[in-house]
Parts: sequence; C-alpha cells; structure tokens
Amino acid sequence: MARFVIKKASNGWQYYFNLIAPNGQVIATSEMYNSKMAAQQGVQSVKLYAPTALVDDVTGSVGRF
Repeated sequence: MARFVIKKASNGWQYYFNLIAPNGQVIATSEMYNSKMAAQQGVQSVKLYAPTALVDDVTGSVGRF
C-alpha cells in the first residue's frame, strides 16, 4: 500500500512529505511547509484532489500516457 511520510527538512524548521509507492520508491515530494500542520494539510489536499486531476503535458512532444 502507498503511504505518505512527513519529514522535517535539513534546515530544522520546515516540513515536507514524500508519497511512497508500495515498492518503497518515492514517487512524489511536496514543497516545503513552514509547519507540520501545513504539511499535514498538504497531504489531505493531495488525497482529495489527485484522483480527479488532469495531466497538462506542456512538453510539446507527442505520446500516450
């Protein structure tokens, strides 16, 4: 099962989260947040909006996804 892992940044005062795939690989890393609560809210936002998010490919290359 995939999981979110909230971490403290190396600067010691910011937080971020990683989305970890079932195989243990990091598949997404968030922006930096100024509080743990803000990082937790970021996780909730991804959980809420990601299932319906569109893919906007602006690379100009042709391909299927």
